Amino acid sequence: MRLQRIVAVYLSLVCLLAVPAEAQSYKNFRAAIYITVGDTKRLADPATFNRDFQRVSSQLKFDKVYIEAYRNHLFATDSELDAVKREFKAKGIQTSGGITLAAGGAGGQFGTFDYENPADRAECERAVRLIARHFDEVILDDFFFYTSKSDADIAAKGNRSWTDYRVDKMREASRDLVLGPAKQENPRVRVIIKYPNWYEHFHGLGYDLADEAHMFDAIYTGTETRDPIVTDQLLQQYESYEIYRYLSNVRPGANLGAWVDTFGTRAIDRYAEQLWDGLFAKAPEQMLFNWHPMAEQAPADVGARPWANQATSFKWPIAAGNGWASAANEALHVVDGVLGQLGKPVGIASYRPPHATGEDFLHNYIGNLGVPIELYPEYPATAHTILLTEGAASDPAIIGKIKRSLEGGANVIVTSGFLEATQDHGFKDLAEWQATSHVIAIDQYFVGFGAGNGTELKERGKTRPVLFPEVRFYTNDSWGIIRGVAAAKGFPIVLMNHYSQGTLYLWTMPENLGDLYNLPQAMITRLKQFLFGDSPVTIDAPDHVALFTYDNGAFVIENFRDDSASVGILRKGQAAKSVSIPPHSFRMFRH
Repeated sequence: MRLQRIVAVYLSLVCLLAVPAEAQSYKNFRAAIYITVGDTKRLADPATFNRDFQRVSSQLKFDKVYIEAYRNHLFATDSELDAVKREFKAKGIQTSGGITLAAGGAGGQFGTFDYENPADRAECERAVRLIARHFDEVILDDFFFYTSKSDADIAAKGNRSWTDYRVDKMREASRDLVLGPAKQENPRVRVIIKYPNWYEHFHGLGYDLADEAHMFDAIYTGTETRDPIVTDQLLQQYESYEIYRYLSNVRPGANLGAWVDTFGTRAIDRYAEQLWDGLFAKAPEQMLFNWHPMAEQAPADVGARPWANQATSFKWPIAAGNGWASAANEALHVVDGVLGQLGKPVGIASYRPPHATGEDFLHNYIGNLGVPIELYPEYPATAHTILLTEGAASDPAIIGKIKRSLEGGANVIVTSGFLEATQDHGFKDLAEWQATSHVIAIDQYFVGFGAGNGTELKERGKTRPVLFPEVRFYTNDSWGIIRGVAAAKGFPIVLMNHYSQGTLYLWTMPENLGDLYNLPQAMITRLKQFLFGDSPVTIDAPDHVALFTYDNGAFVIENFRDDSASVGILRKGQAAKSVSIPPHSFRMFRH
């Protein structure tokens, strides 16, 4: 495994160096466009190619294209692939290949191959061999998962769970239908698997970050969070940053880029933010999906923008004819201007084993509260502050790992979901806390340490009750630093307990994680000061304002809100500073 990682790092560096720096359109990353097979077939016509290329290149600087050979039972021909590849190379654009191993779908549901079906297996292998003949680098779009429950699947599953069956089956499909045939067809080919945005549920559909991610030559990350209100997954904006960081820790040195599409946004600024956030996470390549919206003659739909008259970071000229390519170009140039000043991303160490389940996507809600997160697939044993959500409880050795961290003087923060999952599996040896399964509606919050102390933490407009799980503890064994009050009874929101040389904290999460945004700003700010006080910088900000921190002292504050945000910046050894950040904008600072 170590040798494989070293080779992957070497290959990724070779890939990045393949285009000389002076030939790249941007200083700090490479821009690529994915071309779906329908457009591949269209672009094989020289007149169509010239018309499309002129439209895109007049609005967008880009360095590379991925030319797709197969999607949803549609194949490009050898001659079409050769023609399109030749035309782009003549324009000085680097070319790689792509395939989407999907079988259409119906009724709004994605269709995947049935990997027990010989015809589907043969079609999958045919697509792989076709693309490998034409390119030395091939990417799989993110449909290489498994939803079928045919009679053959049911019989093959046997007594296993669907998750276990699908993970095993997709490892076999990776080996026998993709990697094996591709290498037979072209021993030089490098095969990249692109993972989508719904990482909390990967294993349930056969995506496997534990083993499969290491079988491929490299990985790619879907950072498309789209709009968090109208889209079905309700992915939080911070995930465009966080998922790239997480998958980079899954495959250090071999996570080759961030992938964003133009879909599901109510305002064009949301598209720009997704591009920025994957690049703030230090993606070396930004994939734009796909060629069609970049080339279409219709102008991009800017959507509802009540902040349009404010001087935001996205200074896109909304002029007649400007399309998605123009919007992408503006967003990419804006972020390119600051990326060179940012070091390596750092944040609060957190742990999610590859096949974990529980408190889904919580890290992204926390990120939207202004807490920078660095999520690892392995326990971050050397970190001084460690955040453990319910997903970390899937590690059967987790209690022993926490003990060793506390014995070394660390601060370990566990959520109420983690407590509930482990309280009958060894947690009581750390602290006698108990999640009772009762739910309390809390509408007041107080901070206080020591007997008789308490100051209310409130914010006008945020007074409606929020449901929290009840946690019981022994007074004076543990201290409730921040507590909620409901009908003359107090409940811990932040609970502290000393253990050996370290400190154990509980962070009680609302029953609906989205209610984190409905808590008073003063309460969230005090919570961050208690739990993450060893961070070099913290912010006092409303919800939906994110903080990205770097090892060279630089940091970025990004406002995802539809209105301006007043942000207090608290840096160790420096006086507090207040700044105003316009809606859908970012600012870069140095510590």
